[in-house]
Amino acid sequence: MGHPKLKKKTYSKPTHPWQKERLEGEKELLREFGLKNKEEIWKVNSLLRKYAKQAKTLIALDTPQSEIQRAQLLKKVSSLGLIDETAKLEDVLTITLNGILSRRLQTLVYKNKLAKSLRQARQFITHEHVLIGDKKITSPSYIVSRQEETLINFASNSALFSQDHPERVSEKEQIPPTEKKKAKKEEKGEKAKEKKEKTPKEKTKKSQKSKISEGLETKSQSESKEKKPEEKPKESTKQDKENKETKK
Repeated sequence: MGHPKLKKKTYSKPTHPWQKERLEGEKELLREFGLKNKEEIWKVNSLLRKYAKQAKTLIALDTPQSEIQRAQLLKKVSSLGLIDETAKLEDVLTITLNGILSRRLQTLVYKNKLAKSLRQARQFITHEHVLIGDKKITSPSYIVSRQEETLINFASNSALFSQDHPERVSEKEQIPPTEKKKAKKEEKGEKAKEKKEKTPKEKTKKSQKSKISEGLETKSQSESKEKKPEEKPKESTKQDKENKETKK
């Protein structure tokens, strides 16, 4: 028996330390969900294996005790928002790692727009700024149930409780990026319409200017031709020679 103060490991490490696909997948999960280290992934993965193992054993049994355990497992998993309330026991095997990670308190604080980033959401939770109902939870990996999802808020004694706090998400930042892109596209479309409406007028002005410029160019060319002096014809080389001989 171990020491009561020393906690046992609640997760198991991967069997093989060097697997390229697994390592790349873990890196993506760390970025996507703002996790601190890979131990958090291993803990969720062990929980996923636990649910799958329970479901497989209960599917093979047909005893009254197994039916009670089956109902308890379905109730627990559906309350966490991992499956639907009307799901069957076979649907427990379809739960994914991303599904459990998306139910963590850290990700839900960010999704509810109480933080600007996942890292900031983790900081708010560990610094005791976040409440679920009346409970102050300092664990970012806490899996939130469906009933508790709407009760996430800042503590009343926290400075972040006021909406004027500079670290709170502003109204402009609350607009999703998809809607921002749509608004930009609409603005571009309106500008293009305005340009199209202006173009015929501008074209007429440009055509008038071009005609005036062409008229001025023709006038200048005609004047330059008139001003050019007439070139004197050159005397032939034979006459030059004769004139030289007469002089001699």
